[in-house]
Amino acid sequence: MSNFNIISPVDGSVYGTRNYANQKQISQTLNKALKAKQEWANTDMDTRFSIVQGWILAFAKYQDEIAAAVTMSMGRPLWQANEMGRVLETADHMINEARKTLAVENAPSEDNIKRFIEPVPLGICLSICAWNYPVAMVASLITAPLYTGNVVIFKHAPQTAIIGDFINAAAKDAGLPEGILQALDMSHADTESLIQSSNIDLVQLIGSTRGGQAVYDAGRGTFTRYGLELGGKDPVYLRHDANIELAVEDLIGCSFGNAGQSCCSVERLYVHEAIYDDFIDRFKAAVETSVTLGHPIEEETLIGPVVNADAASRIRGVIKKACDQGAKTLIDPNNYALAKEGTAYVAPQVLINVDHNMSIMRDELFGPVLPIMKVSGDQEAITLMNDSDYGLTGAIWTADTELGITLGHQIEAGTFYLNRCDHADMHLPWGGGKKMSGIGRSYGQAGMDELVTTKSYHIRTT
Repeated sequence: MSNFNIISPVDGSVYGTRNYANQKQISQTLNKALKAKQEWANTDMDTRFSIVQGWILAFAKYQDEIAAAVTMSMGRPLWQANEMGRVLETADHMINEARKTLAVENAPSEDNIKRFIEPVPLGICLSICAWNYPVAMVASLITAPLYTGNVVIFKHAPQTAIIGDFINAAAKDAGLPEGILQALDMSHADTESLIQSSNIDLVQLIGSTRGGQAVYDAGRGTFTRYGLELGGKDPVYLRHDANIELAVEDLIGCSFGNAGQSCCSVERLYVHEAIYDDFIDRFKAAVETSVTLGHPIEEETLIGPVVNADAASRIRGVIKKACDQGAKTLIDPNNYALAKEGTAYVAPQVLINVDHNMSIMRDELFGPVLPIMKVSGDQEAITLMNDSDYGLTGAIWTADTELGITLGHQIEAGTFYLNRCDHADMHLPWGGGKKMSGIGRSYGQAGMDELVTTKSYHIRTT
């Protein structure tokens, strides 16, 4: 049995040491899920809802301890670390979506022929969670599949594996039927082997494109279904008539919130030449005054460290490479005392004089950095926005709503925003749907439909 350390980005200390599950533990977990799946699928829908809601309430009782674990595990400031409100709100909303998904659909019938379609669970769902929103993601990775009658084996990212302990504790507290929800620490190799076993009916993963490719390849030939929410290089375009004040305010949060570690963080910005200089002056001033970097326990801290020192080093390297190619930084990193080499603290940065030959405009960065390009008009902006291997979200700021929506039709992304960005809306399907940003959907009616298959009934009466 191998173990791994959780290194806190806050101070570089060992926050926890954990063991990966061995083969016996993995087999026991799988066997419990196999035994539980049929009974859980046959459980009355409202009974299932009630049981799952009991687990959610039990999980929520640990919210203070979980928030502290989020801060120490991945560095988000403590005052921003409690994601439980999102879990509760989304779980409540998902009940209505689940009812729609699980409704029996009648098909045209004849005198002695009755036809109808019954949605049925897929079976065992392997849910793999990313570290950047390690609690909020529980709603789509655990609650939704349980509502629809699937059983869940849950694997968290090693960096935030401690959250799995609270998931299991809440399952015990709520008296969940054995086998319907089990959190387990597994190595990448063992996770791939489990997928290859053909016992997993659905793999849900929120993570990197590289991680999505690995699990997708692992299931080749098994006909396992996938829901993969992967990377992004999400663009925003400010037209000449954009509300600059509103854009500056929103882009501070959309670019630097969670230290830029969100799949839908704004990672590239295109600004019309007519407002470029004005915007740059205002945005630079806003970053310098409002984007505070500090210890995540301090209340005045807007951003803490990124997830680890290696990520910080990589981000600094990408900035340096862009500058070597002609980019210019607008923020002086020397004003941020914690942002030192060898630490996980990265100074917020804004770059200009960038172009699409630079990695910083093409590769997902996942850090508190925003590169900005000047554009001459709508078509240049749209062309550049679509010049990407990713397609998670895209946004336009304009006073002309009708034209904005028309331009939105041309953007290759799973979600389009007008005059806002960086928001996973529980009422709408969420996911890439384009290029390397993934396949499948979560949230909304379409997201719930991904968790079931259909069984057709053709009944001849006598």
